[in-house]
Amino acid sequence: MPKLKTHSGAKKRFGTTGTGKIKRSRAYKRHNLNASDFGKSSKRKRRLRKGTLADATNVKALKLLIPYK
Repeated sequence: MPKLKTHSGAKKRFGTTGTGKIKRSRAYKRHNLNASDFGKSSKRKRRLRKGTLADATNVKALKLLIPYK
């Protein structure tokens, strides 16, 4: 069985937990971070700081992208 190549973009964006689940960071934290009329609230920004697990529907594809993580 040949070695698999790790996807360069995926290795920067995803990690694995000790039990083998896929970790990801949350989206929508790139701009409009001030709390004015169109910005994000402090509560929302605090929630976006924390990571979360990838959805079960994507796990199979993600494990192929990062086979050795």
